[in-house]
Amino acid sequence: MQDLTYWGSTLRLAVEVAATLAFALSGLLAAARKHLDAVGVFAVAFLAAFGGGTLRDLLLDQRPFFWVEHVHWLWGLMALCIAAMLFMRHRHFEPTERAMQWPDALGLGLFAAVGVDKALFMGWPALVAVLMGVVTGVFGGVLRDVVCNEIPSAFRDHRPYAICAFVGGWAYVGWWMLSGSGTQALLVCVLVAAGLRGLALWRDWTLPAWKV
Repeated sequence: MQDLTYWGSTLRLAVEVAATLAFALSGLLAAARKHLDAVGVFAVAFLAAFGGGTLRDLLLDQRPFFWVEHVHWLWGLMALCIAAMLFMRHRHFEPTERAMQWPDALGLGLFAAVGVDKALFMGWPALVAVLMGVVTGVFGGVLRDVVCNEIPSAFRDHRPYAICAFVGGWAYVGWWMLSGSGTQALLVCVLVAAGLRGLALWRDWTLPAWKV
């Protein structure tokens, strides 16, 4: 039982780390497009990587924050920002942005899974847990775009994004209720949310805009 608990905790940490990296890269690209200085690059990358999880932990009154508990990831983020500013050039932006669509989809699924998992572990109702998954997966990108003076892409490109996290969250809840395994439910949520987002990108699905 202790081994299962250990591997479950390790999987949760690995999921959050992978999602943090994917969103940090999206923040770096957004900062590069705005020609920000070193402080601006780090701030935008930080908000993209940790903003959703920090807001989730604030709403759930959860301490310490992920980036406080694992401070070495702040050093890693600083190193990533410095390396990007030294070696990334304008010709790299477009292919990197295209390539980042898929890690971003994976990051959405990963963060949504972590958000639902944490909320359910703390005993919150299923709907609250699913919404915490959406907050974790979406609001880092929202904060990134707001700071860069853009309408958040999650709201304006009309491609399913938050909905993918919402459906993935319910997949977590459903699987967890059926199997009783949080580890399995974590993987199911990642597969469903990231898979739906990837399918939406591939098939170019869009949501209808509100026509007043």
